[in-house]
Amino acid sequence: MEKIRLGIIGLGGRGKVLLPSIQAISAFHVEAVCDLYPERVEEYVRLCEEEYGLHPFATKNYRELLERPLDAVIVSTTWNTHVPIALEAMQAGLHVGMEVGGAYCEKDCWDLVNTSQSTGKICMLLENCCYGDNELTVFHMARLGLFGEIVHAQGGYEHDLREQIALGRELKHGRMPNFLHRNGDLYPTHQLGPIAKLLDINRGNRILSLVSMASKARGLGAWVKNNRPDNPELAMAEWKEGDVVTSILKCANGETIVLNHGCTLPRPYSRDGRIQGTKGIWLEERDGIYLESEKEAGMSNLEGEHEWTPMQEYKDKYRHPLWKEYESLQIKKVGHNDMDYLVLCAFADSVLNGEDSPIDVYDTALWMSITYLSEQSVAMGGMPVPVPDFTKGAWINRKPERRSKYALSQVCWEKFARG
Repeated sequence: MEKIRLGIIGLGGRGKVLLPSIQAISAFHVEAVCDLYPERVEEYVRLCEEEYGLHPFATKNYRELLERPLDAVIVSTTWNTHVPIALEAMQAGLHVGMEVGGAYCEKDCWDLVNTSQSTGKICMLLENCCYGDNELTVFHMARLGLFGEIVHAQGGYEHDLREQIALGRELKHGRMPNFLHRNGDLYPTHQLGPIAKLLDINRGNRILSLVSMASKARGLGAWVKNNRPDNPELAMAEWKEGDVVTSILKCANGETIVLNHGCTLPRPYSRDGRIQGTKGIWLEERDGIYLESEKEAGMSNLEGEHEWTPMQEYKDKYRHPLWKEYESLQIKKVGHNDMDYLVLCAFADSVLNGEDSPIDVYDTALWMSITYLSEQSVAMGGMPVPVPDFTKGAWINRKPERRSKYALSQVCWEKFARG
């Protein structure tokens, strides 16, 4: 396969943001696009034609798209449609790159696993944060042993989305019904994905159990009162999603993970990253790292025993080779600080090689499962719930991940030009 004949299902905000990154990857050729809203389809086709000289088949019915001669699809629709569309795409013989979102039930997760296994098709969650510059730098440092043995990790999706959620119907955005009817960690994968790879989850380690608690829900109601008092429907809405949801996960190898979710209170964006080991710590909120060996290593900005060193100083020395290569290519910057481009490159590389992706279907199912599991725990007052093993025991001794520059369980130096 020299070119990946690609279909894109879902042309809203996320689908539109992905287009420049898709077009920048030479392996992709956009052959077909689809969305329920005709105006989105028209605008997307216009962009394809005017900006990139593409003339894709266009439809409102994704099943018509799945009948086209394609190799892969990207699913960037609303959360509750990700799984059914992905299942039909794999059954139609197509590889699937699926945008992020939490699962609604355990059956959805098992269906993804079983369908990928039976069809031999890739089902990759397009979790771009796994390819973040900071995340990959910390991963590289951890693999070098600089943090010692990792004992604890933390992450969060803390993002003020009150307007986007409350005006979901007007904006044709899918978050609103989830915040109206659900209460749990609705968006866990941005923070969990990089942590899971760092802790070897599904390859030598697994998550055993989860407990979640949710605060009361007041943020959206207050926003509506202050910003849309003229909308009686919004004023009467009873939002179920707690303003702050906290989950604690326990791993088979003894580590703990804390995940925080909060989209309905005023605050700057943060993924609240923290990696704590026996030799040091990374803390995103401080944009800093403290290593026990800093003094001996001669790192600057260290006057006392317990001072933070700016993250940038470590990035200068330990930046992941994938980011070093990417920066050297001088590609036009596109999409979420370039993470979109890199995760799509990883998907393209997997499709071209016809092999498992760095984020495989077992990762996809597990990371998505945190949402419905947290809902269950919250509903039971924070009772622990077991986390399914979607590898059916294979995690204990799975074969190593395919070596590539996009690998997320190892740093494959031989795949990069030395320089």
